[in-house]
Amino acid sequence: MAPESLTILVAFTAGLLSFLSPCVLPLVPSYVTFITGMGLDDVSRARRTALVHALLFVLGFTFIFVALGAGASAFGQLLREYRVWIARLGGVLMVLMGLWMLDVIKVGALQQERRVHLSDKPLGYLGTVVVGIAFGAGWTPCLGPTLGAILLLAANETELGKGITLLTFYSLGLAVPFLLSALLLDRFLGFFQAFKRNIGTANRLAGLLLVLVGVLMFTGWFERLAAWLQPLTPAFLVERI
Repeated sequence: MAPESLTILVAFTAGLLSFLSPCVLPLVPSYVTFITGMGLDDVSRARRTALVHALLFVLGFTFIFVALGAGASAFGQLLREYRVWIARLGGVLMVLMGLWMLDVIKVGALQQERRVHLSDKPLGYLGTVVVGIAFGAGWTPCLGPTLGAILLLAANETELGKGITLLTFYSLGLAVPFLLSALLLDRFLGFFQAFKRNIGTANRLAGLLLVLVGVLMFTGWFERLAAWLQPLTPAFLVERI
């Protein structure tokens, strides 16, 4: 597994865990009904319409996340001669965010609500894109630590395109389950009822992931681990990274 494919795996996993976080998963039905303008029963019957709105919502927050990734990579390139120290600082920050998610430490700034509230959705499909942009620009505290960790990885990349790729895969990790939920909302509600007792566990797993990656970044073992795993990466995937 090449270094790029390892960071992509981490980014996609972080996106999935972000979807399962306490500040995202319970709100999925509300977001779906808000962007579609339909009730739960109507959404389940009009799946094509729900899917179109969900795709546009995903497009909106992906635009914001990718733009942040590009900015983080550009900043990292300006300071590329200090790349080792950026990696170490990023590792420390990632560990701190992971410890916060594990409730080991308390950070007042992360306890404050940062979600953008829209009382009335703009009309039409363009309005759905606007809501997605608002979601991406004002992510909740639960989304902030995992997204911030991926931005730190992007800042440590040597090429702008790699940072954009990382945030694209993070967005995919968040987007894929959201699209499935919008398409199969009735099944999502059943899944949520069964899974909601495990939301805290998913959040702790995300915290552990951040602590692990942060330690690997600080010690320089992240790239070594990727080099050891490189033979396991399929050749066609290496060629496309």
